[in-house]
Amino acid sequence: MTAPATGHPPMDVAPRLDRLRAGLGAAGCEALLVTHLTNVRYLTGFTGSAGLLLVHGDGALLVTDGRYRDQAADQVATSGAPAEVEVRTTQDDQRAALAATVAELGDVRLGLEAEHVAWAAQQRFAEWFAGAEVVPTSGLVEELRLVKDAGELARIEAACAIADAALAQVRHRLAARPTEAELGLELDTAMRRLGAADVSFETIVASGPNGARPHARPGPRTIDDGDLVVIDFGALVDGYHSDMTRTLWVGEPTARQRRMWDVVAEAQAAGVAAVGPGVPVGDVDAACRQVIDDAGWGDAFLHATGHGVGLDIHEAPRVGRAGDATLAAGQVVTVEPGVYLPPDGGVRIEDTLVVTDEGARALTLAPKAPAV
Repeated sequence: MTAPATGHPPMDVAPRLDRLRAGLGAAGCEALLVTHLTNVRYLTGFTGSAGLLLVHGDGALLVTDGRYRDQAADQVATSGAPAEVEVRTTQDDQRAALAATVAELGDVRLGLEAEHVAWAAQQRFAEWFAGAEVVPTSGLVEELRLVKDAGELARIEAACAIADAALAQVRHRLAARPTEAELGLELDTAMRRLGAADVSFETIVASGPNGARPHARPGPRTIDDGDLVVIDFGALVDGYHSDMTRTLWVGEPTARQRRMWDVVAEAQAAGVAAVGPGVPVGDVDAACRQVIDDAGWGDAFLHATGHGVGLDIHEAPRVGRAGDATLAAGQVVTVEPGVYLPPDGGVRIEDTLVVTDEGARALTLAPKAPAV
């Protein structure tokens, strides 16, 4: 098990490789080359920027370069992952180490992570492992990552708490009418000062008409009276993300803006109430969408209702009309309906939730009240 980081409980890393091996046969392979670095981290604890992990029935080999000579060995040992580490300076030497292991396995089907391997890389790997049949696989590690262990949940919850505290520190600044960029910088700085290793993604501060663009970037526009201000942001703690959106208003909103906020708040509450184990993700999306449809603004809800959160800011399951997943206890998802109506602006309200045996528990706790 991974040693606690910054006081968090350990993560149960050691069994993950065996869980992966158990799914190889059904995926049509006897070994898997893990190239997606997030998946390498999940399986071994290694956080470097270069590494290939070969997983097979008898073991696992992590190959990286000389920059990570000490880091790779230390992190894999600390995680408890039963993986061998080899440090090779050149790509040719790395290839040789992996190819030798594959050759020892005999006539095998070697899986590649199809979503993460470019066509040129697939061709290169086919040359590297000429004695093996290279086959595509989909979502093998991502499937394991769906349900979070206690250590993972603790890190996500810590990231959410940092985001909550950061917003509490800076929301009063809206009264001083900063620019979007200024407020975004203050929010990012507050999260780092509170202990975040980084922000989860580029913070969104979208005011006035800019708020009608769901992923507007903060710019030089000065926030002013009558603006709805969409603030979408998150913190990163030990590799794990948080995600939250609050929509605030400055001065007095119009009747239409107030109704926009009320409708989205009702839709978000309906979606949160729908989250629970055994619930199809489409039902959560439908709960939010029904409220907005009934308000006559269905065409202004421009995106899916949510997504999974963990080592990636957007990961499975996708919570939307087209999603076919069913929620399970231990999964972490967002619920974030929105309405976007130029020139009035936009409203989005989002929480990160963990699915529990009884339903769901919000991890983002910042007040939703819109008045500054």
